[in-house]
Amino acid sequence: MLIYKIFRAEEWATLQTQGASAGAPIDVADGFVHFSTAKQAAETAAKHFAGIEGLTLLACDAEAMGDDLKWEVSRGGALFPHLYRQFRLSDVAWSRPLPFDGQSHHFPEEMT
Repeated sequence: MLIYKIFRAEEWATLQTQGASAGAPIDVADGFVHFSTAKQAAETAAKHFAGIEGLTLLACDAEAMGDDLKWEVSRGGALFPHLYRQFRLSDVAWSRPLPFDGQSHHFPEEMT
């Protein structure tokens, strides 16, 4: 199963150059890296990235993250994937730009 992480340009650049990252500021503050399922990603973008351009969507194989990935209750009582280790560039199965049209972000077709 693929899970998704949305990164701002500078966060994606850091992951690419350093090969690992503690994640976005909210991830560092919470002590784990937040991910979303395909069904949760659009709501995550609207809630946490409203109006932000230049985002990148990263897809990761949940099973490959092993026991470091925990499914925990979060927004609305839904289970969300949380990674309890550094997020590694090797965790990324693919990346795509997440374009913003002035009202909402547009997710790639392979997610649907």
